[in-house]
Amino acid sequence: MKVKFLGHASLLIETKGKSLIVDPFITPNELAKDIDINTLKADYILITHGHQDHVVDVDAIAEKTGATIISNFEIVSYYGEKGFTGHPLNHGGAFDFDFGNLKYVNAIHSSVLPDGTYAGNPGGFVLSNEEGCIYIAGDTALTMDMKLIPMTSPKLDLAILPVGDNFTMGYEDALIASDFIECDHIMGYHFDTFPPIVIDKEKAIDLYNKKGKKLVLPTVGDTIEL
Repeated sequence: MKVKFLGHASLLIETKGKSLIVDPFITPNELAKDIDINTLKADYILITHGHQDHVVDVDAIAEKTGATIISNFEIVSYYGEKGFTGHPLNHGGAFDFDFGNLKYVNAIHSSVLPDGTYAGNPGGFVLSNEEGCIYIAGDTALTMDMKLIPMTSPKLDLAILPVGDNFTMGYEDALIASDFIECDHIMGYHFDTFPPIVIDKEKAIDLYNKKGKKLVLPTVGDTIEL
C-alpha cells in the first residue's frame, strides 16, 4: 500500500492494483502546482466532507477517469445528480470493495458543499486489506469516538491526522488522538496551505519524538509505503 501526499488533505492511495484519490484540492493549491490532475489515475474518489478545500477537483477527476465516488449518502447523491457513479456509506458502516474493506467513521467538523447544498455529516475512513490498515481522519477535532477505532478495526499501520489547528485539531491534540487510536505512526496533513494553519514543523516532530512516536509531515509528492 502506497500513500502519496497531493497537498493539503489530498491523497493518492495505491493498493491491490487500484488507485484511490482522497479529498482532491489540487488545482487552487499553490503548494501543489507541480501536480497535473489530468495525469492522475483514479478508480475511486473518497470524500470525507463537502468543503471546497476537499472537493474542488472531484468533478474534473471523475469526468476524466470514471472513478466511483465514495462518501456519505448526501454527497454521493449530490454527485449522482451530476451523472457520476457513487457508493454511499454512513457512520459506522463498512463495505468490502475490490481494494479492501472501507469503513466510514465519525469526525467532528462542519460540512456543506460549495454551492450551499447540505452535505450530511463529516467523517473519516478506515481502510484495511492484507497490505495494511490506515485511518484517514478527515477534518476533525479530537474526539473520544476515536477510542472506538482500535476496538472495531484491525490494528492501524498508519494514521493520517490533521495537525494544522484553527479549523481542525492541532498537532498537540493529534498526539492525544494517536493514543486513542493506538497508533504511533502518524502522517500529518491539513497544515501550511493557508496562513491560519501554518505550523512549526520542527517543534511538532520533536514533540512526537519525545513521546516515542513518529510524525511525518510530508511535502507535496512524498510517498509513504507500508
